Formats: sequence, structure tokens, C-alpha cells
Amino acid sequence: MTELRAIIFDFDGVIADTEPLHFAALRQVLTGIDINLTEAEYYTDYLGFDDRGCFMTALQKHHRHASPALLTELMDRKSGAYLTAVTHHLAIFPGVRELVREATDRYHLAIASGALRNEIELILAEAGLRKAFQHITSAEDVTRGKPAPDPFLHAMAGLNQQSESPALNPGECLVIEDSLPGIRGARAAGMKILAVANTHAIQDLGEADMTTHSLVATRLSDVQIRLWGRDQGRV
Repeated sequence: MTELRAIIFDFDGVIADTEPLHFAALRQVLTGIDINLTEAEYYTDYLGFDDRGCFMTALQKHHRHASPALLTELMDRKSGAYLTAVTHHLAIFPGVRELVREATDRYHLAIASGALRNEIELILAEAGLRKAFQHITSAEDVTRGKPAPDPFLHAMAGLNQQSESPALNPGECLVIEDSLPGIRGARAAGMKILAVANTHAIQDLGEADMTTHSLVATRLSDVQIRLWGRDQGRV
């Protein structure tokens, strides 16, 4: 019988409250090339994409040529602006530390994110959470970001490389996400999804297997019973 053995977390919008910082940095860089980005547009059309996907979307919408050189330049500018901002604003969502602490002794833990590795590592280290995660998949690790399944499958493969236990399969993985591209990518990977309403209204996350208003109110035993049919410890 399939059971829960691994949890794969999205990062921005699930662990770290950094979406406002990503929006501000993206808007700053786009303003420099005469493209205006509103907050409403960001949360509707850009949330869940990696930096490359965001800039490609913006350039295409404004009929600009998205050359590799320009994309690299824009991503570098955005990364610099974001890292400057994040050093003054470290916010971990309520309930994250407690959930990670509960899960660490029972499940394999990974991150699958469209953020850059140095951004993820910096925040996890500052928050004292880095050692809890056996593997991190970042934007640099896959060619296709969410909503493709690649980040989640890469994270599962990374966990398998780190473990002497029987290999994980997608049906044994829970993905915790906050965006539709992430939910759709996890679904395409064959994994079960818990969506947390940190950045979208809960009624907009109905494509997930289960939703929650906050990780504060989330108990893994409840998730196990609802999505796998029974509670169990780590295998």
C-alpha cells in the first residue's frame, strides 16, 4: 500500500514570506527597461514562475525580444536587488518551524523551488532550518521550471541519492505549494499536493488534493489520513 514517505516544500510563499520582496525586485528591474508591473499582475500572472519565466513573460507581453543575453542581465539585476532586500527582511511563515520539526524524524524532506540556490541557502541558514532538508532543487537545477514536473522529480531523485532506504516513488511524496503553477507541476509529477493559502485565496487552490489556510493549523497525521487513508511513521 502506498504511504507518505517524503515531503517536498516549495520555498517562496510556503517557507519564506518573500513574495513581496520578489515582486519589488522584479518591478524595479522591469521599470529600468520601461515595463510597468503592478502588484495585481504579479500575483495573478507571475507567481510560481522562476526568474527566467517571469522575465520571459514580461518581455513577451510587451513584444520585446527575449534574447539569452538580455535574460541573463535582467536575472542578475533582479537577484542583486532581491538579496539586498532580504538581508533586511527575514520572515518565515507561522507554523513552518513546527511542521518541519515534526516531519524531520519521520519523513525525507526536500525543497523544490524556482528561487536561486544562494537565495534559498541564505534564508534557511538564517532561520536555522538548513539541516532539516536532505536535498534542495533550485532554479539552476532544471531546464523547465513549474508548471513542468521537472523540479519535483529532480527533488525526489535527489532524496533517493541521499538515502539507503528503498527508492521513493511519486505516490509517496507530498508537495506543499502555494501557487497554481506549483500545484500543476506536482500533479504532473504524480505527487499529492497540500496547498497553503499564503499568497492566493483558498478557493483559488482547488486543484490541490487538500488545502489549508495556514501551516499553523496543519497536522501531518490529518494529512496522512486524508490523502493516504491511514497514519504511519517514517519508512
